[in-house]
Amino acid sequence: MKWEILHRTRFNYASPVRDSFNEVRLQPQANDQQTIDSFLLKVLPAARLRHYADFYHNTIHHFEIPEPHTSLTVESHARVTTRPSAALAADAMPFPLARIAEALRWERAYDFLQASRFVDNSPETWRLALDALGDTQDTWQAALALMRFVHSHLKYEPASTSVHTHMKDVLAQRRGVCQDFAHVLLGLCRVMKIPACYVSGYLATETASATHAWVEVLIPGVGWRALDPTHNSQPGETYVKIAVGRDYADVAPISGHYVGSTERSLDVSVQIRAVE
Repeated sequence: MKWEILHRTRFNYASPVRDSFNEVRLQPQANDQQTIDSFLLKVLPAARLRHYADFYHNTIHHFEIPEPHTSLTVESHARVTTRPSAALAADAMPFPLARIAEALRWERAYDFLQASRFVDNSPETWRLALDALGDTQDTWQAALALMRFVHSHLKYEPASTSVHTHMKDVLAQRRGVCQDFAHVLLGLCRVMKIPACYVSGYLATETASATHAWVEVLIPGVGWRALDPTHNSQPGETYVKIAVGRDYADVAPISGHYVGSTERSLDVSVQIRAVE
């Protein structure tokens, strides 16, 4: 499938700010499941854009605006072709959970087994994961069981949390948005020693108005497999992947700092349409 995605973010400041330094993670990844047909990033006030790949191979654009300004607009325009991946069957049992420690032989799996800014590996999380798994003996079946648990345990409620909400607060409130569902699933997988990473991107629907978040788990002998706990499903052609990291802190669409007023407003719009 072919998608055209327009993502616009606008900051308005109460008084002029200066020395703005920013990182943007909005360029979709090129991989076996998707091809980037085109990508254009615009910034106003105009600034010189530089880009590089981070530790997790995400593309980051960097720009600086030293002059005083009262607004900042970041707009990305992408055309992406997605292809279906070979989904693992719901009853597949490709790798014993008892041997999951072997996952550390895979490149960079270690980072995705640790606690991170919004994800913990406390004894309470471990107990919750054990209860959700029951007598499950397979790694893939365990990941599916944990996804089902998160989907049923949490209530999706827009604006109930912020981008700074920790998974333990989400579990206490039992509600959140896609980012929170992903963080809880990350924690449950990691305490069971299943490497799991956070994925940011888009879910192409008629009502899409923001980025989406899901999870990838490493199944030894199979590879990284995507799971969306918000929808209790395996992502397919309607998902466009932008970046991966330990949690949201690694993949925020726009991050940075500036000198000036902390009083500001933020407006974000995402438009996605299928291209014939």
